[in-house]
Amino acid sequence: MKLEENITLPVIAINNLSKSFGSNIVLKDFNLNLYKKQNLVVLGKSGSGKSVLIKCIIGLLKPDKGSIEVFDKNLPDLNDLELDKIRAKVGFLFQSNALYDSMTVRENLEFPLRRHWIKHNQGEVEQLVTEALNDVGLLHTIEMMPSELSGGMRKRIALARTLILKPDIILYDEPTTGLDPITGKEIIKLMIDIKKKYGTAALIISHDMNCVKMAADKIVILYEGKCYAEGTYNELTENNDPNVKQFFE
Repeated sequence: MKLEENITLPVIAINNLSKSFGSNIVLKDFNLNLYKKQNLVVLGKSGSGKSVLIKCIIGLLKPDKGSIEVFDKNLPDLNDLELDKIRAKVGFLFQSNALYDSMTVRENLEFPLRRHWIKHNQGEVEQLVTEALNDVGLLHTIEMMPSELSGGMRKRIALARTLILKPDIILYDEPTTGLDPITGKEIIKLMIDIKKKYGTAALIISHDMNCVKMAADKIVILYEGKCYAEGTYNELTENNDPNVKQFFE
């Protein structure tokens, strides 16, 4: 059985991860396990190191110490080709959406397929684009430009582009930031539906407590660079530690 098919083993295992910038210690012996079919939220104050953590996971930053194993491979040890193959299984939803303004929705979704080391013929590309847009309920926007879309629609298109490579893991960076409460709930529901349909694992960085409550199977609190506390939403709301309680008041 392949590792990524074994739900008892983590798809991401972070052990004793440390990262500093000069005298600024951002992560210090941080530990985290993410399992298949699990939505895990990392919760922390602004500047607590959440963005640094996610950049380490996708290989944009190298840790000073510790390991980041994705599907049993330690990212800091991999060469560029090996890292690209791991990244093929990990989708990333940017906080800013990062759509190309000069491209149509179709072209935005085709872009990662064209750039990727796995080649697709035109028929496969069209099928993947159609499926991804259907998943987010926006097939009718296929020839539209990003400037013609609402904020919530742009978020959905960015999510469709993330889905198009059929990732086993999705990293969500503040997925509801800048959205009104109703649209935010729609995005959260979509995240939950994607987990159910595809069995993906998700690591979610969020300040939105509504997102945390609705989407999280488990929560990790990042405080002073460490995994300070972890548990379900209900478990952590009952925790009387003031450093935990401040998030749930």
